[in-house]
Amino acid sequence: QVQLVESGGGLVQPGESLRLSCAASGSIFSINVMGWYRQAPGKQRELVATVTSRGSTNYADSVNGRFTISRDNAKNTVYLQMNSLKPEDTAVYYCSMNVRPHFRDWREYDYWGQGTQVTVSS
Repeated sequence: QVQLVESGGGLVQPGESLRLSCAASGSIFSINVMGWYRQAPGKQRELVATVTSRGSTNYADSVNGRFTISRDNAKNTVYLQMNSLKPEDTAVYYCSMNVRPHFRDWREYDYWGQGTQVTVSS
């Protein structure tokens, strides 16, 4: 079993920054894609950013240029640096990882963090 623990959420004013972290622990042989999603009240969960095992990144248009996703494979951790935050960034942020648990098991399994609240308000 794999557990994802998030940290770094909080309340900030517009224009300020936050850095989210998500560390995975448990049975992990390798992790393919790591990503961040968010869900605002009354809205569907949306993709924020992803990073592959080779370091390729993708961003939602709404955050491109302001957010940066990165990963530390040695620590099984994904980060989301959020700069120039706007009120519309307010949401619960979730991390997700595609995990291969063992070298003898070729299948990847999806895991999700518990979510962390990010509130941007003046």
